[in-house]
Amino acid sequence: MNILDSITRDKIKEVELRKKLIPKKQLEQSVLFQRETISLADKLRQSTSGIIAEHKRRSPSKSVINSSLNVFDVAIGYQNAGVCGMSVLTDGKYFGGSLDDLLTSRASCRLPLLRKEFIIDEYQILEAKAFGADVILLIAAILTKDDIKALSEFSKSLNLEVLLEVHNEDELDKSIMPSLDMLGVNNRNLKTFDVSLETSKTLSALIPDEFIKVSESGISNVDAIKTLRTYGYQGFLIGENFMKTEDPGTNAKAFINKLDN
Repeated sequence: MNILDSITRDKIKEVELRKKLIPKKQLEQSVLFQRETISLADKLRQSTSGIIAEHKRRSPSKSVINSSLNVFDVAIGYQNAGVCGMSVLTDGKYFGGSLDDLLTSRASCRLPLLRKEFIIDEYQILEAKAFGADVILLIAAILTKDDIKALSEFSKSLNLEVLLEVHNEDELDKSIMPSLDMLGVNNRNLKTFDVSLETSKTLSALIPDEFIKVSESGISNVDAIKTLRTYGYQGFLIGENFMKTEDPGTNAKAFINKLDN
């Protein structure tokens, strides 16, 4: 069993437990459930940098990245840096995140927030809405085509945007549908953890122009972004490169300044 299978297996159990603890109606009565969402897709279209900065404490591939930072400070730092949006890991067991991280980020910044999670159930999308997200992530590797359609359409009914993540051509083929806003190519193979920007380059020509193209993982320098832009990418999700420093916001700002020069 690879790590993706393990995460998905554990997530099924976790979601069933959470459903018993917090009913759907309680989520729908959240103060944040009625807030007007912010469009990450629009921000990316208008941006000169396209940076989506991530808050991530650890990962299965890198163990601890940074466990000492306060998510409130990270969110403010990212906003001051001028990023387009913020990705917040909410998986606890494998990434050290929580829904409270999403809630704290929402309280501290006005950025579009992406709930980065292994979503397998509509319940998690209700959680995303109730805790202040603007965008949800769907991972093609763990979902069927029917799953992607149902979950993305449910998200749109809640005015949440959808970033669909793929790793190869087969996943992309089953995923293209009008209920998506952005198509992300993860340069990290979630089964082996190998990283290659060639994945983004290869798949770019297969992604229809109506979708915002987002490249994820393994982006550690300005030259990588300049190269990926020539392949039509407008969004670049960067987490580890900023989070491994003592001040992610300051490093994000320096990165963006270098990119714009």
